[in-house]
Amino acid sequence: MPINYYIFLSVALFCIGVAGVLTRRNAIIIFMCIELMLNATNLLLVAFSKMHYANMKVMNPNAGIDGQIFVFFIMVVAAAEVCVGLAIIAMLYRNTHSVDVNFLNRLKH
Repeated sequence: MPINYYIFLSVALFCIGVAGVLTRRNAIIIFMCIELMLNATNLLLVAFSKMHYANMKVMNPNAGIDGQIFVFFIMVVAAAEVCVGLAIIAMLYRNTHSVDVNFLNRLKH
């Protein structure tokens, strides 16, 4: 399968995520869009890693796992980000009974 398909899919997913972050006001949907952008990046990392080792004609079965290692670390960081973000959203909802991000301005005072 050509790399162009992976690039197009990844760019489409990333643009959907950016549009969701910029247009939505619900904090949970914003976190879902951030995860969508991270998954688009993960898709490109794995695709480029496999393409790089396929072009080198390396006969090692472990060749091309560099992108997958980076994806693993990105997923770990994303899981930690979701834990902290959902804790903040839960506290915001407990205090304001809304998950609208415009209420975050109240935290200044």
